[in-house]
Amino acid sequence: MQTVLFLLIIFCVVGFLIRKYIKDMQLLETVTPRDRGEWSERKTVLKLLKMGIDHRAIFHDCYIRKSNGSYTQVDLVVATSQGLLAFEIKDYSGWIFGHYRQKYWTQVLAYGREKHRFYNPIMQNNGHIQAIRDNLSSNPGIPIYSIIVFFGSCTLKDVTIASDNDFLIYPCEIQRTVRGIMSRSAVNFGNKYEIMNVLSKAVANGTNQSILSSQMMSALRAGKKRPQYSYFNPFAMFRRFGRF
Repeated sequence: MQTVLFLLIIFCVVGFLIRKYIKDMQLLETVTPRDRGEWSERKTVLKLLKMGIDHRAIFHDCYIRKSNGSYTQVDLVVATSQGLLAFEIKDYSGWIFGHYRQKYWTQVLAYGREKHRFYNPIMQNNGHIQAIRDNLSSNPGIPIYSIIVFFGSCTLKDVTIASDNDFLIYPCEIQRTVRGIMSRSAVNFGNKYEIMNVLSKAVANGTNQSILSSQMMSALRAGKKRPQYSYFNPFAMFRRFGRF
C-alpha cells in the first residue's frame, strides 16, 4: 500500500512538472521561440511575463544597426512607460571583481588559482544603448536603463556602478528591480511607433543569416583583441584530467 501511495505521489509530481513546463513554454512563445538565445535569456523573459509585463513590450535577441552600418546584439529590451530597459545577461561562476571605469573585469575561480578577464559589461551595454539611441531620432531624450543580470553561481565582489540608471543584479532581483523602475514617473515619448518599429525590426534581424554572420565575425574579431586569461595556471591542465 505504501509503495502504491509513493508511486502515486511521484506520478502526480512528475505530471505537475510536465504541465508547468508546457505552460511555461507556451507563455515564452508569446515573445520568442523556445530555442532562440541562451537559456538565461529565456528565463529572464519568463520572469518578466510572470510579473505581468505585456508580451508585446518584450523584445528578445535584438540585432540593432549601428551608425557605421554594422550590428550589435542586445539580449533583451523592454518598453515601459518609464523608458526602455536594456538587459545584458551574463552566466558566470566564481567571484566577479570590477569597476565601471575599468575596461576589463576579472572572474576568479578555484579559490584564486585561476583568473579570467572579460569586457566590462557596463561599457558593453552602454554601447548597446547608444546603438538604440542612434535609431530613435524622434525620441532623443527617452530614458534607457541598463540592467546587467549575472546568472550562474557567481558572487559580485567590490563591483561599482556608474549611475542610478545602471543596475547590476542577480536573477532573484529582476522583478524587484523592474518594479522599482516602473514606480518612477512616466515619461513623454516623441514617437512610440518609432520605438516599436525599431525594436520589432531588430528582433526580425535575428533571423537574417547575413546579419547574423556579419555580427558573429565582428564579435570574433573583437574577441581576439581581448585578453581572456590574467595568468597561466600550470596545474589547470592536470585538474582537467581529475588529478587535482
